[in-house]
Amino acid sequence: MINPIVKTIELPDGRTITLETGKLAKQADGSVMLRMGNTMLLATVCAAKDAVPGTDFMPLQVEYKEKFSAFGRFPGGFTKREGRASDYEILTCRLVDRALRPLFPDNYHAEVYVNIILYSADGIDIPDALAGLAASAALAVSDIPFNGPISEVRVARIDGQFVINPTFDQLEKADMDLMVGATYENIMMVEGEMNEVSELDLLNAMKAAHEAIKVQCKAQMELAEEVGSTVKREYCHEVNDEELRKAVREACYDKAYAIAASGNNNKHQRMDAFDAIREEFKAQFSEEELAEKAALIDRYYHDVEKEAMRRSILDEGKRLDGRKTNEIRPIWSEVSYLPGPHGSAIFTRGETQSLSTVTLGTKLDEKIIDDVLEHGKERFLLHYNFPPFSTGEAKAQRGVGRREIGHGHLAWRALKGQIPADYPYVVRVVSDILESNGSSSMATVCAGTLALMDAGVKIKKPVSGIAMGLIKNAGEEKYAVLSDILGDEDHLGDMDFKVTGTKDGITATQMDIKVDGLSYEILERALNQAKEGRLHILGKIMETIQEPREELKPHAPRIEMMTIPKEFIGAIIGPGGKIIQGMQEETGATITIEEVDNIGRIEISGTNKKSIDDAMRLIKGIVAVPEVGEVYKGKVRSIMPYGAFVEFLPGKDGLLHISEIDWKRLETVEEAGIKEGDEIEVKLLDVDPKTGKFKLSRKVLLPRPERQERPERQERPEKK
Repeated sequence: MINPIVKTIELPDGRTITLETGKLAKQADGSVMLRMGNTMLLATVCAAKDAVPGTDFMPLQVEYKEKFSAFGRFPGGFTKREGRASDYEILTCRLVDRALRPLFPDNYHAEVYVNIILYSADGIDIPDALAGLAASAALAVSDIPFNGPISEVRVARIDGQFVINPTFDQLEKADMDLMVGATYENIMMVEGEMNEVSELDLLNAMKAAHEAIKVQCKAQMELAEEVGSTVKREYCHEVNDEELRKAVREACYDKAYAIAASGNNNKHQRMDAFDAIREEFKAQFSEEELAEKAALIDRYYHDVEKEAMRRSILDEGKRLDGRKTNEIRPIWSEVSYLPGPHGSAIFTRGETQSLSTVTLGTKLDEKIIDDVLEHGKERFLLHYNFPPFSTGEAKAQRGVGRREIGHGHLAWRALKGQIPADYPYVVRVVSDILESNGSSSMATVCAGTLALMDAGVKIKKPVSGIAMGLIKNAGEEKYAVLSDILGDEDHLGDMDFKVTGTKDGITATQMDIKVDGLSYEILERALNQAKEGRLHILGKIMETIQEPREELKPHAPRIEMMTIPKEFIGAIIGPGGKIIQGMQEETGATITIEEVDNIGRIEISGTNKKSIDDAMRLIKGIVAVPEVGEVYKGKVRSIMPYGAFVEFLPGKDGLLHISEIDWKRLETVEEAGIKEGDEIEVKLLDVDPKTGKFKLSRKVLLPRPERQERPERQERPEKK
């Protein structure tokens, strides 16, 4: 009998999470089954014994997979089998990866694979908030070197109160949805969306999340103690040459510092100048010596370049491109650059540029979401593309990667709250990054705002975004918060903090921290400095276009919405869809209908107003209740010896008796010049209460002929 080791964590509201190890997947380096209610996640971790020669980075791969059987469902498609990762699964992988990656030792380069699998779900608790805890617990019970543990929680604000790991139902009522990852001491990762909240509200949410994370980290420490995994494996993945390291620093530091402090705002010139210093140092070695030392020289020189850039900022306040710490790069933008899309914009900030387009569609263009726990449709889409030429790289462009999905999702979160809930169009924003040196996701938010307004989308408020950085050396009190960071400042710095919002508050955020000991004081300063930069950028956007255009572009589809009693839905669709298809064929409009909140909601779209008006007239005819005394324009459907049958409302025929066609007596219907297909006006005279048959008249709408006066009668002479 197996006796697993179990630890229980209690959430602030009394719900519990259990961590169980020693029962499943025992051949992995570490495995933990996490359970909360009926939601169960298995996390496993395996690491190679040695690093691949020449590897100088952390080859970590995080996979998150949801089994359809976890919720008692069959996968879609022909194979009925789980396929490639959904966007939701990829985004969950990124959340876990971003919290774990900074905590592996800098000199540890063995391949590490973290797999998290959802094996059971009840549709109540949200599993992505538990994935980080499960992964960290698996690392905690392994012998893999890791400076954790960490945990992740979702914090939502509901009715003014912070709730840790809310349920699906609770989250629908929240005005703030934030995922926070942290160690016991420090916050490492933040990502979320919110409804125009203040900087202080965001900071308080992070504090509430961290308190819950501390409890979960302590439980993992206790679990590791019981398992006996506090001693980690020994490794040697780097062979260093301290004399060479010293030589590289002595020969290159002053030169690198001079370039870092020169204020050259041309990225490629700056990169070439840095590269020239390294190549100059390498020139003293023979080819045989370089074959042995080139990789070490590259690594040591990278450290020199990093230190020079950081010291230039901390000691002299000089950034790589010469800006002040709170200065935003020059911005220019324009709209309607492309004539084909329904809206377009270029947004350029320094050496980062987004060309964004907006396409307006109908209900038929909605994105269908069919994940394990989420079903529905999405009416606002945002796609982000990052081709290699945007950074001057000479390589082929492949499919969409995890980075593109993550950056696009952040921009989507930033903008989606500003699309009115009752907006009739499906909206797709596509951002193509044409240049990149700094945050392209924030450029996407700005370009997306411009393109939406250019398309005439009635957004509530414009949104802008900014990426903030941090330089803080260990053991020093001095630090620098950087606004609108460059790519190198992101790579060589200690924080990447992206904030988006309107003039009234924050709509989305994403933060990755690479340094220990980041205080809430520094975070507060970064948020306030981000607000200043965000509002500056928003002002530049408003100089280009101040509000959404009043009219859509001429080639954009037109949409009208109408609602009907739900009992008429079947009548509009008709048997086998015959009626609705006939109306679409006759008018050229596209008609969709669905039942929402116990009413029928109809969307009519077309390329011109006449087709939409014609379709609306036909629909109104179907749902109209015939009223005695009303005049209708109908179509003659058939001719009989005793009269004609006229369709005076869609699907409603009435008898126009021969005696009701004209005031004069007719022997045949044809004498009145009426034939099948003619459109004539008729008046509804009566509805038979027993049969429901309609009695129509045409003659009452015609002028009645005057009667001919009879000749006056002559009086007879009186008899005498």
